[in-house]
Amino acid sequence: MIYNNKAQKSKKKKTVTDTLEIFKKYSSARDTWAKEAKEDKEFRLGKQWTKEQVDTLEARGQAPIVVNRIHPAVETAKAMITANRPSFRVSPREDSDKKIANVISSLLSYMYDISDGRTVIRQAIDDYYTMGLGYINIYQDPMKDMGKGEVCIHDVDPLDVYVDPASRNRFFDDAENIIVSRLFTKEQAMKLWPMYESKIKNASGEEDHNAPETGRHYDGTIQFPEDVERLDKTEYVRGYERYYKVNVEEYRIYESFSGKEDLMNDEEYEKYVKTPVYIVEKRIFKDREKAMQFYQTLELQRQMEMEKQMMQSEAEMKQLGYGPEAELPEPEVPKVHVEEADIGFLISQNLVEVVKTLVTKVKQCVIIGETELYSRVLPIENYPIVPFCNVHTRTPYPASDVRLVKGLQEYINKTRSLIIAHATTSTNTKILVPEGSVDMADFEQKWAQPGVAIQYDPTDGAPMPIQPSPLPNELYNNEMTAKNDIDHQLGLYEMMQGNASAAPQTYKATIALDEFGQRKIKSKLADIEASLTRVAQLAIPLMQQLYTTRKVFRVVQPNNSLNEYVINQKLVDDKTEEIKIFNDITIGKYDVVVVAGSTLPTNRYAELEFYKDAFQMGLIDRQEVLKKTEIFDAEGVQERMDMIAKLKGALEQAQGEIKKLQGDIQTRDREAVNLRKKAEVEKFKSGLDKIKNKSEAAGSLFDSRLDDTLSLVKNKITTDIQRAGQPSEKEAPKKKKTKKKK
Repeated sequence: MIYNNKAQKSKKKKTVTDTLEIFKKYSSARDTWAKEAKEDKEFRLGKQWTKEQVDTLEARGQAPIVVNRIHPAVETAKAMITANRPSFRVSPREDSDKKIANVISSLLSYMYDISDGRTVIRQAIDDYYTMGLGYINIYQDPMKDMGKGEVCIHDVDPLDVYVDPASRNRFFDDAENIIVSRLFTKEQAMKLWPMYESKIKNASGEEDHNAPETGRHYDGTIQFPEDVERLDKTEYVRGYERYYKVNVEEYRIYESFSGKEDLMNDEEYEKYVKTPVYIVEKRIFKDREKAMQFYQTLELQRQMEMEKQMMQSEAEMKQLGYGPEAELPEPEVPKVHVEEADIGFLISQNLVEVVKTLVTKVKQCVIIGETELYSRVLPIENYPIVPFCNVHTRTPYPASDVRLVKGLQEYINKTRSLIIAHATTSTNTKILVPEGSVDMADFEQKWAQPGVAIQYDPTDGAPMPIQPSPLPNELYNNEMTAKNDIDHQLGLYEMMQGNASAAPQTYKATIALDEFGQRKIKSKLADIEASLTRVAQLAIPLMQQLYTTRKVFRVVQPNNSLNEYVINQKLVDDKTEEIKIFNDITIGKYDVVVVAGSTLPTNRYAELEFYKDAFQMGLIDRQEVLKKTEIFDAEGVQERMDMIAKLKGALEQAQGEIKKLQGDIQTRDREAVNLRKKAEVEKFKSGLDKIKNKSEAAGSLFDSRLDDTLSLVKNKITTDIQRAGQPSEKEAPKKKKTKKKK
């Protein structure tokens, strides 16, 4: 940005002056905390003796022993809390945004991956345990992704952050300012802000690290930024990133037809006013497809009503005696109308309420030396420097777990130094020698040599060795108690640190103890998850501002599978032939939380057993079980298992077909035998029928011949009778007459 007038230059100069004054005030106010925090960090890294204590020990002949119990305890707690990538659950504030909510959830995971999120969170949690305060910064990096920019996160050294000392909120929401300041070489600064190279070259230099002095003994093994030797002829500059809240005028809109309420800046409002809408029978739609679906529903209802009225009219005409050729009256059903308009029209009709209002936004100002590089208003309401507060004291200066156990650690070190000193003196026995009885130079030289005879004068007395007093057992017990107290303070126990001797005998009891043992860790985790939720909440509006064009991103899933997503993609709708933006993340409001316990370690074997049981009960499929294994090529295994299953199915089908064919063959064999038997029976029956027919024919012939013979005999008898009966025929009447006479 180029300032062309005096007012703008004056405003810019005032911003720089105010920032430098605020930095001095905040720096002075946090001196005590900064000194304690750095000492805590030194303790955690093994710098646990002061210079005065080392001098005293050396005068006593004792070594400054460090038995660092804090470092492994912090590492164990950190490893547990960051065992897995945090899972983000995104929910829309509107039903229309449900599809995009899952995309934004994956986009947050993508931000975690490209920022090396596990390392960032591990460092923030390390600072959380060690100094009582860790920081993560959410920012837009315009140089990444081939100049298209990315939303990223990185950890910030707590000693580089200066917060309004009057703040009482856990996230410093009520702070007037937050300043992040550190030294850069000019080359470093120009790489960070290449577009302001000329301003950085002309910026005033500085050498002061502004680091607190703790007075701890420096042995050269542990170095901090201020301990690193400066390069010759290298010019350093101090950078300031100042964040403060300003009131910005925005448009608050309320849609009476949808109930949606939103805040928009000038650019967003200008775009919003031109948004097309579709009015169907006083119903307002932003989605054309939904409007047409509603229209078709109403049109179908209209047609059904018309048909109903036509049928009623026809029935009434018949009752009145009209024939089918009579003309029916036109149905009185109004037509369905679709009106296209925009939000501006709705505003004019008071269907959308628009109110100009002042809202709070965060302004960022970047200064190098005494030169302002740039300033801008961020699309967020809270500071992008998210704190991880440990023991919150309602100040910007929380206490750490290390600070609470430093006394125990010092006791362990002193005890161990005493034990080693005692062991050293015990192996080097002290001798009381009467004066004048021996040559001391010769005595001291020969005493430690085995088998050496040393002469002395017995009249003056014999040399007498002095046995050192043994250390009380309570001293050793107290050291062990102090170690356990440190672990207890940090919410750890021996089994969590890999001590198998402390584990129960049974597998289920071990799992249960591990679950119960995580309760204090989960209490700490609640603070950490709240901060991670704040990180995600701030990241979403920064993404919506930066990711306005088509973008393809990929996310590695826990089972090593790779999912690809496309956002802000312009495509032609096949139904409407309109150009639409699919997966448009620039619109909508979303709520986000971190899934509770998602970063904690899971017992792989217990979880796998649970999923196996669920698979056997038919609740899940095999693929879900494979996801819970550490098999690298789970997809390949799944494909091969599916192929084997298909081959087994094909083999079983083939075997079934073979069995069926074998059965068919046996059936056909039986049918063939039956057919042969049936043929023989039919043949036998045919022979019998032939014999029967022959018998019947013979019987018929016999009967016919018998009838003929009988007929001949009958005819002959009749003839004989006729011949022999002619006289009798004459006598017959006489006899009749005689009878009549009688």
